[in-house]
Amino acid sequence: MAAEKARVVCVTGAGGFVGSWLVKHLLSKNYTVHGTVRNPLDEKYGHLKKLEKASEKLKLFKADLLDYGSLCAAIDGCDGVFHTASPVPPSSVPDPEDWYCLSKTKAESEAWEFSKRNGIDFLSVCPTLVAGPMLQKTINASSLVLIKLLKEGYEELENRFRMIVDVRDLAEALILVYEKPEANGRYICTSHQIRSKDLVEILKKHYPDYNYPKKFIESKDKSSVTSQKLQELGWSYRPIEETLVDSVENYAQNGLLGKD
Repeated sequence: MAAEKARVVCVTGAGGFVGSWLVKHLLSKNYTVHGTVRNPLDEKYGHLKKLEKASEKLKLFKADLLDYGSLCAAIDGCDGVFHTASPVPPSSVPDPEDWYCLSKTKAESEAWEFSKRNGIDFLSVCPTLVAGPMLQKTINASSLVLIKLLKEGYEELENRFRMIVDVRDLAEALILVYEKPEANGRYICTSHQIRSKDLVEILKKHYPDYNYPKKFIESKDKSSVTSQKLQELGWSYRPIEETLVDSVENYAQNGLLGKD
């Protein structure tokens, strides 16, 4: 997709969990990045300004997803756009996971239709549960899943399938499909399919003293998604233990686990 000279890109939601790692990886590959955030002066985005090469190659734009003009300003002069911004439902919303899934599905569908009507080269990368260390200081929804496994002390928990991808591997996948001329269509991005109980056992091996679930209820859910198409493009991923250990170390360093 991207010609060798096409090195200026926009990342929406640059201050989020995925967006931050994507910006970091793009800068390391010598891209110039226009990142959209709600307020460039807010200290919550300070981590972006500390990234290597950020002072020369990162410009933050104040933008609202519902404000066409502000997005146009950020995209102006760019050769490509990585759209990672997405509202995350608060816990006060009834059935937030249903509404979240619907919004993501509708947004992707609309993007495909818009790109066809306007002759835009469009690709989608659809990740499963995203784990890994955070660059930002605020807790994102997917990291909260692991934090709760460590802290909540559930009496019982459904032993469901978890499909996990490391945020760093996801960032690499996004750049890969952008750079590969042969990339096309839709890509599922997932690395590991693991039951909740097995995931906890891995965590316990490295960190035995956290407040893990006491009992697991067997589940008959199954998984059939695969990242074969992405792997055929050249994508690879790190071991699940590396993702989990790096996540826990990061949470601890940020004081999110209530332990010294």
